[in-house]
Amino acid sequence: MKTIDCVVIGGGSAGLSAALEVTRQGIHNVLILERDVELGGILNQCIHNGFGLHTFNEELTGPAYAERFIQELNNSSIEVKCNTTVIQITKDKKIIYCNPEEGYVTIQAKAILLAMGCRERTRGALAIPGYRSSGIWTAGTAQRYLNMDGYLCGKKVFILGSGDIGLIMARRMTLEGATVLGVAEIMPYSNGLPRNMKQCLEDFNIPLYLSHMVTDIEGLERVEGIVISEVDEKRNIIEGSQKHFDVDTLLLSVGLIPENALSEEIDIDLNPRTKGPFVNESYSTTCEGIFACGNVLHVHDLVDFVSQEAKNAGRMVAKYIKNELDHDYGFKCIQGAGVSYCIPNTINIKNVDNKIEIYFRVLNPNKNAKIRILKDGQVLKEIKRPHLNPAEMEKVILDKNEIDDCKNQIEIEVVA
Repeated sequence: MKTIDCVVIGGGSAGLSAALEVTRQGIHNVLILERDVELGGILNQCIHNGFGLHTFNEELTGPAYAERFIQELNNSSIEVKCNTTVIQITKDKKIIYCNPEEGYVTIQAKAILLAMGCRERTRGALAIPGYRSSGIWTAGTAQRYLNMDGYLCGKKVFILGSGDIGLIMARRMTLEGATVLGVAEIMPYSNGLPRNMKQCLEDFNIPLYLSHMVTDIEGLERVEGIVISEVDEKRNIIEGSQKHFDVDTLLLSVGLIPENALSEEIDIDLNPRTKGPFVNESYSTTCEGIFACGNVLHVHDLVDFVSQEAKNAGRMVAKYIKNELDHDYGFKCIQGAGVSYCIPNTINIKNVDNKIEIYFRVLNPNKNAKIRILKDGQVLKEIKRPHLNPAEMEKVILDKNEIDDCKNQIEIEVVA
């Protein structure tokens, strides 16, 4: 059985960045397994610009952003197997995969890095009444059909959910000649980035219906119309608020779920809030030698943050392979009032070099609020923020000397 120092599962933005960093740290026996026919992941279908502002200090399209990493990878010792499906991983770090050239293969890894990305929620998760008509798409699938295969999936379109992919597809469909009649969002605020709200909806006069949901889909063979209804704070339908739209297509942009089928099979502990693994400061999961980063860990809104997180994870994987990581538990890092989750979930200060980044999301929109960091129940510091939004991931950076005497936990909370 062949042994590989580091096997990276997934060749998208996280997998590419992590694999490259592992090699920069002196580990050259690295393998990337990618199920698609080419590297790049979701970036390949994101032909709009806005990528790379943090990583390269310039604005790139998704494919151009991916190409920067692929070019560096081509000049490295990293081995890549595309069109390869990982069937199973084990707790002792064996990997079973298959592809058309090799068939069914088992390899042994010294370390595994999970970078499988995320998937879209479908209509089945929403229980919308109506027939199983054609013309109902997830926004990402419609994006792939349009941007990579050249197929326009509809002419009269309505979008459910104000996630970034849905907002971007509202603009994209309009530019291709379709009519987008509106976007409905069940929350009283948008779940997309402010720049996408401005550039994709406001600039094209596409209406946004907040606190609304689709309550009926009409049409037996093909979607012929939809009904949206306003909901109250408990998501109960407000009678008499129904609005009807004649459409032939409904796009769903109702959230993303980290792709953790492989993780679940070996009983890696998953965070019920993020749907990704619990990890420590080294991005190690609860299964020793198996690490996670990117959207498989928690859903990001900017690919630049994915790349930076994956770079940090890659550095820690290299340390693990060199036996330079301490395996003590450390202390907890938990979410407090007003915070949905935070990453990492535990911190061993011995593995922190000079500083540590803690990523988190808030539960509700806030203006002129404070991010409060508590160490063992005592306020460590407060950071003022004029604007906080659940759609935008936040982070705080703590110096090692600020928390090296922590005994029990670090807590992140938001206060007015």
